[in-house]
Amino acid sequence: MLAENIRYLRKKFHVSQQELADAVSVARNTIGDYERGKTEPTIQGLIRIADYFKISVDELLKVKISHQDYEIIRSKDLRVLAISVDKNNEDHIDLVETKAEAGYLDSYSDPEYIKDLPKISFPNIPAGSTLRAFEIHGDSMLPIESGSIVIASYVENLSGLKDQKTYIVISRQEGVVYKRIQQLKDQNQLLLISDNELYKPYTIHYREIAELWQYYAHLSFSDSKAAFNSLLEDKLAEIKYELKIIRDQLQTD
Repeated sequence: MLAENIRYLRKKFHVSQQELADAVSVARNTIGDYERGKTEPTIQGLIRIADYFKISVDELLKVKISHQDYEIIRSKDLRVLAISVDKNNEDHIDLVETKAEAGYLDSYSDPEYIKDLPKISFPNIPAGSTLRAFEIHGDSMLPIESGSIVIASYVENLSGLKDQKTYIVISRQEGVVYKRIQQLKDQNQLLLISDNELYKPYTIHYREIAELWQYYAHLSFSDSKAAFNSLLEDKLAEIKYELKIIRDQLQTD
């Protein structure tokens, strides 16, 4: 752990072995030996290295520091792992496919799992965005069809929510769902609303929410006009059914 942490911290902060050696008063090849695990620093050397990188000696010895950098956003409400970057340090968007949904619920806090998710690229992403992509299933949010990819930006805390906007909501109870939300602040709940009115709204308590991602864009792989027409057909069928009930009641009366 120590050798890996020293090597990781030095590369993260773009410090050469010579620069670190000068800072902690050892020879350059000694730093190389530390990073290869051939030798270990003295207690005083550990303190100097920890002070140089502004971490505790305990972290240097016991924590896999490279994993900490995945946790780029923390708050009292929610937490998320960092998105992956390529060798040019450019953002890639991690994709959570439908088939991976169960694994994501179990492992979204595991950096190794996030690292192995499929990656997609998307043009003109605003600088500093924290995005993730989710494959949605079902027809509750038509005209966005099942199989579409929703790209969403991370919501750092619940105070950033906007009523009547769409979000990916992740919870143990419901899994990964894409819904329009309405805040019920006095009840500490969100009302989750489907754009397809055949699906009834339902509530979820704040404490049940693991992650929230606000809609940014989506990728669709079908004819959106056909999807919209299908939605209209469903709506017309529903109206006809309701009219039939009313007509039957009138005839009975």
